[in-house]
Amino acid sequence: MLLYDSFGPNPRAMRMFLAEKGITIPTKNIDLMAAENRKPPYTDRNPGGQLPALELDNGNCIGETVAIWEYLEEKHPNPPLIGATPEERAEARQWQRRVELRITENLYNGFRFAEGAPIFKDRMRILPEAAPGLKASVQDNLKWLDALLEGRDYVAGNRFTVADIILYCALDFGSGVGQQVGDKMDPSLKNASAWFKRVDSRPSAKASLHPASAQLKMKG
Repeated sequence: MLLYDSFGPNPRAMRMFLAEKGITIPTKNIDLMAAENRKPPYTDRNPGGQLPALELDNGNCIGETVAIWEYLEEKHPNPPLIGATPEERAEARQWQRRVELRITENLYNGFRFAEGAPIFKDRMRILPEAAPGLKASVQDNLKWLDALLEGRDYVAGNRFTVADIILYCALDFGSGVGQQVGDKMDPSLKNASAWFKRVDSRPSAKASLHPASAQLKMKG
């Protein structure tokens, strides 16, 4: 297998997942900032053009982060980061989807359409007028999540799952690009702030940062 890796919050989430699992996969770095992922030969392997991607030994390529996690968890079930039972897996997938739809996609597009516009304007349609509303939606949904985190250590309860990885990497990235999230979160969100600190203290959090993060002054 070969992992196509790069700077960025989703590739970081992939590295954090692998660190938590104790899995090592040979990697090839793709220059995301130079849009190497948006043209051949990378798009010949992964037409979606996103990162990370996992090329299997048979030459097939999996190009969605969560799909890669599902594949690797079946191959390496312990420690379970999705779940060890049908009930646990359903719970983790439910929270993974809620976190993505309510928080992380809004956060990423809020960045792409505003501070990240110089990077993304030639790669996708950007909607600058939507950025303020997207960022406000992130804040609304962090308040929603904060109430639900009462009495919980992690998003899906008292076990660390892929939902925590997705949310942590997004919020840590967002805090470095001008959004009031992560370590810049509204202090009134006590449960969410405690959750962020709890995940931030895991060895995989620091180990997953890309070497280019310091130079780019973004956490990915």
